[in-house]
Amino acid sequence: MSAHPILKNNKNLTMYMLVWLGVMASYQANLSWGIGLELKYALSDNLIFNLFLVGLGLSLWYSAKYISFENHSILKIFLSHIFGGIFISAIWLALGYYIIVSITPVSEKYSSFFLDTLPWRYLIGVLYYFLFTAFYYVIIYYSDYQERAVKESELRNLVTQAELKSLKFQINPHFIFNSLNSMSALTVINPDKARNMILKLADFLRYTLASNERQTTSLSDEIKNIRLYLDIEKIRFEDKFEFNEDIEENCLTVKVPSMILQPLFENAIKHAVYEALDKVTINLTAKIKNNFMEINVQNNFDDNSVKKSGTGIGLNNIKSRMELLYNQKDLFNIVKRDDMFCVTIYIPLNK
Repeated sequence: MSAHPILKNNKNLTMYMLVWLGVMASYQANLSWGIGLELKYALSDNLIFNLFLVGLGLSLWYSAKYISFENHSILKIFLSHIFGGIFISAIWLALGYYIIVSITPVSEKYSSFFLDTLPWRYLIGVLYYFLFTAFYYVIIYYSDYQERAVKESELRNLVTQAELKSLKFQINPHFIFNSLNSMSALTVINPDKARNMILKLADFLRYTLASNERQTTSLSDEIKNIRLYLDIEKIRFEDKFEFNEDIEENCLTVKVPSMILQPLFENAIKHAVYEALDKVTINLTAKIKNNFMEINVQNNFDDNSVKKSGTGIGLNNIKSRMELLYNQKDLFNIVKRDDMFCVTIYIPLNK
């Protein structure tokens, strides 16, 4: 059972008591000066009947929690509170009057005043009952709504994390498959290069395994991994490509999705270097611009070469991960113009 909304902290309880002090002060002024009731009767009436209402207002929380909308029909709840309001109001008036009679001799004037105001008192008692009960039902509904919203948010986060992990695990088999094919060929024609490639691949996979549990890493670590990846591909392609990087110093510590760059370079190797007769230049740049870090991977390609088919896993993978992580769809851009292919990733600095 959730905590009592008034009793759960001193601030709420203080506000509750201050409101009742205001009600009691107003009621006392009306009895003493408006009606002209003798002071001892006015004080007794005010303190006893209103203190009962103070306690009643606190206790009705538990009936609202017990008679909940989740476990009872609306008709049952309505009837329960109708009878509850009638019964509790009667008990409140009878017990209050009995206590006043017990502590002080009652004059005929007070008895007449009490009987004259009895219908109004009874109506006020029922009204207070329903006001407090309605207030608590609103609190319960709002608390349940917030709790559901938090749970739904947590569930969405869990689903997002699962999707992100699934996307990340697509990257590694894709690259490993290509590398194993290359090593298989090299073991026959150049065993030394194959051995070197195996060692490089082991270092690359060591980084990959370490990053699988992290959604983000620093750009500097990603670039180190890219250099290692390109070292592996250099063994296969030798001088068919060159790599240039231009990274602003303040970009190196910015957090980026882990393994976000490798599919871009794999795409460049597969669709540009693999098919090219001339040397391919791959450029990596990163700079801060308008609260974003802008990362560009650009390469030239031979537009007349036979295109190598692909599944598009790499680029789609990046696009999906960026949307999931940052909840934006405009953070990934591809431009293909003449003999130049450029991919741009925008990393929000405020997220």
